[in-house]
Amino acid sequence: MNRIFALPVIVVGTLCLAAPAAAQSPSGGLSAGDKLVRLRAIIVAPQGGSSGISPTFPGEEVKVTDSIAPEIDVTYMATDHLGFELIAATTKHKAKGKTGTTGSIGTLASTWALPPTLTAQWHFNPKGSVRPYVGAGINYTIFYSEKASKGLETAVGDTRVTMSDSFGPAVQAGVDLDIGREVFLNLDVKWIDMDTKAKLATAAIGTQAVKVHIDPIVAGIGIGMKF
Repeated sequence: MNRIFALPVIVVGTLCLAAPAAAQSPSGGLSAGDKLVRLRAIIVAPQGGSSGISPTFPGEEVKVTDSIAPEIDVTYMATDHLGFELIAATTKHKAKGKTGTTGSIGTLASTWALPPTLTAQWHFNPKGSVRPYVGAGINYTIFYSEKASKGLETAVGDTRVTMSDSFGPAVQAGVDLDIGREVFLNLDVKWIDMDTKAKLATAAIGTQAVKVHIDPIVAGIGIGMKF
C-alpha cells in the first residue's frame, strides 16, 4: 500500500485497540437514533490497472489520475454500536496512456465520477471521546461528462467517449475524535472495488475499448456534528 495511505490505517488500527481505555465523552458519546453529519476533504487515488486498448493497441494500457474534492456523508446510528453511512461526492479524473502511441498522446480522456457508497459501520467505543469504527458496504459509481482530450482528437479525429457504470463492494476504517460537545474531528479511509469499460469511438480507427480497474483508496479528513 502507498505510504501516504498506510499511516491513517495504522493510526485507526491503534485507536481501535486503545478504544476501551479511552476517556468517556462529556456529551455521552453515541446513542441509538443519533445522526452524524461529516464534511471531509478527500483524495481519491486509483490503485488498479487496465487491459490493453483493443483492437488497435492491445499492448498499451491506461492509468487514471488522482483527484481531490469535498465530500459529505450522513450516518444514522441504529444502535449504540451499529451505524449506517451514506456518502456523496463527485470527482474528476483523467485517463492517460502509459506506453507506445497512446503514451505519446498523454491524456486520452476525462470523466466525472459520482460514487454514492452505503456502508454498515461498527463503532467500538460509542460512549468515548475517541470512537474508532470499521465498515463494509456497497458502491455504485456513475461516470458522466466523458470527454476526449484535444490530443487524442488531434491524433485520430473526432472521438466519442463512453464509460460503463460500476457496482462493487467497499470497506472502510475511521475514527471520530471529540473536540466539543457535539463537534468532532474525523479521519476516514476507504477502499472501493470500482471497474469500468471505456469505449472510444473514433473517426479514423473505429471503436477502441479498454477495461479499467480503478479500485481507489479514498482518504479523508474533516469535521462532523452530532444531532
